[in-house]
Parts: sequence; C-alpha cells; structure tokens
Amino acid sequence: MKKMRSSGLLLFWVVLLLIAVGLQSGNQNAAAADAKFKVAFIYVGSVGDAGWTFAQDQGRKYLEKQIPNVQTTFVESVPEGADAERVLTDLAEKGNKVIFATSFGYMDSVIKVAAKYPDVVFMHCSGYKTAKNVGTYMDRDYEGRYLSGVAAAKYIKNNLVGYVAAYPIPEVVRCINAFTLGAQSVNPNIKVKVVWTNTWYDPAAEKAAAVSLVNAGAGLITMNQDTPAAMQAAEEKGLYAVSNDSDMRAFAPKAVITGQVGNWGPYYVKTVKAVMNKTWKSEQYWGGLTDGIVGLSPFGPMVTDDVKKLVAAKMHLIMKDDYAVFTGPIKDQSGRIRIKAGQKMTDQEMLSFDWFVQGIEGTVPKQ
Repeated sequence: MKKMRSSGLLLFWVVLLLIAVGLQSGNQNAAAADAKFKVAFIYVGSVGDAGWTFAQDQGRKYLEKQIPNVQTTFVESVPEGADAERVLTDLAEKGNKVIFATSFGYMDSVIKVAAKYPDVVFMHCSGYKTAKNVGTYMDRDYEGRYLSGVAAAKYIKNNLVGYVAAYPIPEVVRCINAFTLGAQSVNPNIKVKVVWTNTWYDPAAEKAAAVSLVNAGAGLITMNQDTPAAMQAAEEKGLYAVSNDSDMRAFAPKAVITGQVGNWGPYYVKTVKAVMNKTWKSEQYWGGLTDGIVGLSPFGPMVTDDVKKLVAAKMHLIMKDDYAVFTGPIKDQSGRIRIKAGQKMTDQEMLSFDWFVQGIEGTVPKQ
C-alpha cells in the first residue's frame, strides 16, 4: 500500500510539473505572438483577382519575408463605405500598429477611424486626405500606362483602342490620358474609346464591356480593372491587349503585349520600418519608375526588338523627369489647349484630373 501511495504521489507531482511546463510554454508562445509587430491590410477585391489586389498582397508577403518580426493579416473583398469603417475599427482594436487601406474609396472611412485611434498609423493608397496619423501613398502608374501605350501603338488595328475603365476618378482618368498620349506619340491618328463599368471587380461586366468595344470597331483592348477578363475577351476575338497592375500573360498569352505593374513590397518595408523606429511622419508619397514601384510586365512574344528599343528610350526620358508624360502642349477633347507648350502639370493637377485629352471618345461623369 505504501508503494502504491508513493507511486500515486509521484504521478501526481509529475502531472503537476507537466501542467506547469505546458502553461509556461503556452505563456511564452503567447508572449512571442504579442511581441510581433502587427500590420494589417484591407483589400477591395480578392487576393486571387490577378490584378490590383493580387499585386498589393504580393507586397504584403514581401514585407513579412523581409521583416521576420512583423505579423501581417488581411481582409479581402471589403466594399467601400460602411463595411470599410467596421473592418478598419476591428483591425485597430486587434492591436495592429499599421493599417494599409488599399483602395481610393476607403478614404473617408480611414480619416474617421484614424481619429479614434491616434496611436495607430493608417496608410491610404491613392487618396489625398491626411492627418497626423494618416499618410497617403500611390505609384505614378501613369508612367507605366504611357509606356504601355507606346508599346501598343504598332499593334492597334483600325487606329482605335477600346478602354474598359472602372470608375471616373482622377487616378483612372489620368491613366487613360497617359495611355492615349503614349500611343499617340507613335501614331497621332490613334483614338481611344472608353466604356465605364463602375466596378473594380466584376469579370462578367468587364468582359461584356470589352466585347462591346470590339463590336464597335476597337482594334486593341486595354483596361483599368482588377481582373484579366478584358484580356481574355481580346484573345477570343483575335486582338492584342494591354494589361494593368499585374503580369496577366498567363491568362491571355496570345493577346497581352505588356502592361503597367505595381511593385509595392519595398515601400511597405520602408514604411513599417519607419513606424517601428518611430521616425514615421505623415506624408503624401507618389513614387514612379525611378523608385522601382512602377514598371512594365515582360513583353509578349509578339513584341519586336524595335518596339522594345522605343519603349526603353521613352522610359529613359521619364526616369529623368516624372512630369514628362504630361508636358504641354496638351489639348482636351474639344481641341482647347489645357497645358501650354513647355509647361508641365503639377502633382495637384494630376491628382484632380477630370478631363480627357484629345483623341478620346467618351465622357468623364462628375462624381
């Protein structure tokens, strides 16, 4: 009986020891998790959209890889409006120190929620409103769009481009104008016909818009959307196409010539490090080709060496001057000179673009 009692007592103490070790280990794991610097991302589309959100999420993954002490989370397919405010609040409550809101329509929600969480840094992509703990950032995507227009010029049938556009906001209008000017720098007779879908992510609507443009005589398709649907429509119709935000060749290999791409990772690393080091200050960042945040996807096999050389020459000029794309003389649709010869549009003017350059068919509805 004594041996049994001794064995039982020993087992009791062993169990207690194991429980204590387990609790300590759990506490250490919890402490390790708490020690991580938390960063969150809110996306308007799906990470699998193959376009804008996909590119943003690649940047998030790059951030996590480059700074092991950073723990990232994301919420995808968040509508712009009340839902965004709810998600931003939840992410702040969960202890995230930096929150990246990656769509223009999140702007007012960011400003409202940021006022309630002064110790959290909010970064809003493509907006223009700032606060002490709110900064904005965007790539000079118009540089890539201009270059893709240069590349596309020799592949446009009938001198007419069909442009599937999301919303009539300055960043989209700016890109449409830049693409048009790039194409016209090679062939002044090129015209661009615009159709608005009023959606960022709707493959069916985007494809239908592209088909309608082809039926209207378009000889090349491009777009400012978040999926490759318009590229696929072009390939099905035997036309070439120019993609946007990400490399979309895999989805329409016979159609995609090239396209503007965003490389967000290095900027995310720079921003988070600044917050961690307590050197971050609110600013309005707008980086271009020289920063490496803007680029072109690899050329398709149909692109000839002479076109590649032409694009390279234009790229060299833009890298010397971020304002080269919108240097006058530039006329609007009516033929009126908006930018005089030798003058350059300012950042503020480009950020509030609400008119089309000459050669574009379509209107810019007021928001």
